[in-house]
Amino acid sequence: MLLLFGLLFLAAEVVFIPGTTIVGLIGFALLAAGVWFAYRDFGSATGHILLVSSLAVTGLMIYIGLKPKNMARVALTDVNNSHVRDARLPDVQPGTTGRTLSALRPAGTVLFEENRREVTTRGEFVPAGTEVRVLRIEQNRIVVESVA
Repeated sequence: MLLLFGLLFLAAEVVFIPGTTIVGLIGFALLAAGVWFAYRDFGSATGHILLVSSLAVTGLMIYIGLKPKNMARVALTDVNNSHVRDARLPDVQPGTTGRTLSALRPAGTVLFEENRREVTTRGEFVPAGTEVRVLRIEQNRIVVESVA
């Protein structure tokens, strides 16, 4: 039984949950205990047979489990081709005008053509619906002022 469970744990490590190591170590310990008990209780002839057969079955499981075709079934092969707009490369340039969607106290949301952007003022409050102009881009902040 120890040999059977040891092989099952090793199979689970190689095929189903590769990389966990704990399950593989438990399987190896069960195999080693099973072989040791076989030598102790059944003699060296039976111990040799079980040792060689355990090594052969374990080697075969590892060979089959680590084949690229079999690994492709359980490996993550999806490729993420999406992208994120880089805030360091602003699409809103200084001098661009837009209309506030929320009150700027001193930060809020402005609509530039079709683009909603979070902006800030130099400290003044600007009511919603006011036209604003971009003064400068500071790192990842868009600084605006009221056009009025």
